[in-house]
Amino acid sequence: MSSIGKIALFIDGANLYATSKALGFDIDYRRLLGEFQSRGTLLRAFYYTTVIEDQEFSSIRPLIDWLDYNGYTVVTKLTKEFVDATTGRRKVKGSMDVDLAVSAMELAEHVDQIVLFSGDGDFRSLVESLQRRGVRVTVVSTLSTQPPMIADDLRRQADVFIDLAELKQKVGRDPVERPVSREVRQPPQFLARGTAKRDDRVE
Repeated sequence: MSSIGKIALFIDGANLYATSKALGFDIDYRRLLGEFQSRGTLLRAFYYTTVIEDQEFSSIRPLIDWLDYNGYTVVTKLTKEFVDATTGRRKVKGSMDVDLAVSAMELAEHVDQIVLFSGDGDFRSLVESLQRRGVRVTVVSTLSTQPPMIADDLRRQADVFIDLAELKQKVGRDPVERPVSREVRQPPQFLARGTAKRDDRVE
């Protein structure tokens, strides 16, 4: 069934970002799409993320724009940043969990399999509901970090659990793919020393 089944991806953007960072690699979203297109008929790939209000430039904006033009359905929500009175740490108020769950339930009758990229235990009841509707649910997160990024009850509820660490070779961004300008590759003799220092700071 998996080779001919209809698949939809639901990506909890913040959670996937944190998981890949904890594992020490970046996601190549083009390769990720290709990986799951090869596993069946990929109907839709949703990417959910919050965008902080009052920020003129969000560091996530280029990624959102790229995903939007390259086969993903991006769902964003404006959120507010605040300082936690107890810890004094900056936190973000706002979650995409409900939006993701509603879309997944709406799509359930049209797909054979849903792949959820999240380790958030709040999604356990969603997974259970999807399974009752005959949908196989694969959850992608990791047990390879300390502590694990996936909630134990979510992992147990899923039909299939894929550790993101195992997908690294298939969906990780190759470090050599990073753009290097011609000037840095072949610096003029008098600039070579200064350029090397600048590269050290960037890296």
